[in-house]
Amino acid sequence: MRSIMVVGTASHVGKSLITTALCRLLSRRGWRVAPFKGQNMALNAYVTANGGEMGYAQAVQAWAAGVAPQVDMNPILLKPQGDMTSQVILKGKPAGTVTSREYYETFFEQGWQAIQESLLRLTQDYDLLVCEGAGSPVEVNLKHRDLTNMRVAKYLNAATVLVADIDRGGVFAHIIGTLELMEPEERALVKGLIINKFRGQREVLDPGLTWLTERTGLPVLGVVPWLANQLPAEDSLSLLDRSPGQKPQAAVTIAVVRLPRISNFTDFDPLESEANVRVVYVNPKEDLGYPDAVVIPGTKTTVADLLVLQRSGMADQIRNYVAAGGTVMGICGGFQMMGEFLADPEGIEGHEGRFPAMNLFPMRTVITRQKIARQRTVSSRYPQDGLPVSGYELHQGRTQLSLAEAEAQTGTKFEFLFEDRSLGVVDSSQSLWGTYLHGIFDNGPWRRAWLNRLRQQRGLSSLPTGIPNYREQREAMLNSLADAVNQHLDLSPLLS
Repeated sequence: MRSIMVVGTASHVGKSLITTALCRLLSRRGWRVAPFKGQNMALNAYVTANGGEMGYAQAVQAWAAGVAPQVDMNPILLKPQGDMTSQVILKGKPAGTVTSREYYETFFEQGWQAIQESLLRLTQDYDLLVCEGAGSPVEVNLKHRDLTNMRVAKYLNAATVLVADIDRGGVFAHIIGTLELMEPEERALVKGLIINKFRGQREVLDPGLTWLTERTGLPVLGVVPWLANQLPAEDSLSLLDRSPGQKPQAAVTIAVVRLPRISNFTDFDPLESEANVRVVYVNPKEDLGYPDAVVIPGTKTTVADLLVLQRSGMADQIRNYVAAGGTVMGICGGFQMMGEFLADPEGIEGHEGRFPAMNLFPMRTVITRQKIARQRTVSSRYPQDGLPVSGYELHQGRTQLSLAEAEAQTGTKFEFLFEDRSLGVVDSSQSLWGTYLHGIFDNGPWRRAWLNRLRQQRGLSSLPTGIPNYREQREAMLNSLADAVNQHLDLSPLLS
């Protein structure tokens, strides 16, 4: 079985980007390729066709390879939820919530067994695996329990490439230090180096590359230039680097509340792809202002993040914004926060009890142990009737709606957003929106219909709604990424 392992000198050096590009480039060459990451820590998750949960980055890599995402491509997903604990997703299903110490005491052997089982299945179905490591492969205090990097490379006897980020400086020391800290059998697997995020003139760098090859005996497979905003980010730290960008033609501003445990913010990539939309992330302690719409996103810890919104004053800001005629959408955990109260009687998320919510929707949510994870395709009722909408549910809560009771008591009318009444509601003025459906903005016609309402409030003309879904834009982005990387990469040492 042929396999390639992509490891990095540190976190955020571009391992995911290189892995994704390799998946697309090798699939173009006729290989049946599958991505693999033994253990991922991220709050951006995807739900497969059979209801399994996996890292969203590996789903993107599967799409780059031209195959359907499956949980074997990411058998262990750790979802941090505060207080030094993480929910463990093992082979697509929740397996418990543990501290880091408990995880390695309880799940290490079980996790390695799951990784081996997933690799066996993948090697039976695919010609070539492109595996991604995590962080650094040579953290001396963690290496004995590292399930993601060189343990997998040695198991597969994988041709390994080391990726380094030149933009942060010290690239030569990072490469040499990483190689020096590898065990001899690990070092022997490394077939080449990739320098990523290069912004300068290549001729200035060339003497350093010559020295690097002479010093290590390894070829530099490529110097990849800085490629901004090419892929969905794995964790919320990347949001700190995001800015609204240069969009002079953007007429609509959408503010996304940056919750402490924000999850699945890949939901907003389709909005950012709209040339006329500016997406800004607002911290709970910041001034909300008066954007055209506010989105309360998903979160891994709904109760804890609700308390942050209330204590910071952001909840009051949102209520005042609604009273002034603003538009608010809640997705998943954000939707739950818009109800009357949240209850977690078992303390599943770490806060046991019943908590007043934002009281924007007549509904009540109870956090339960059983997680709902499934893909959905439904028909919309609002903002336009009959539009097909696809996405996925991923939540641990049961919501009870009291729409008729609310109308009788307050005169406020609410409608169901889709033909399936469990997936969302909207008020009669279409100012308050709430849904359990992740990926809702991926649906091009629905997204445009929703945006056109915001544009109409500004006196702007409507945009065409007969557009493709975001997956076609994503395909174009993946092709563009592969083309850009291919110009600067020599794969022959990896494939020989």
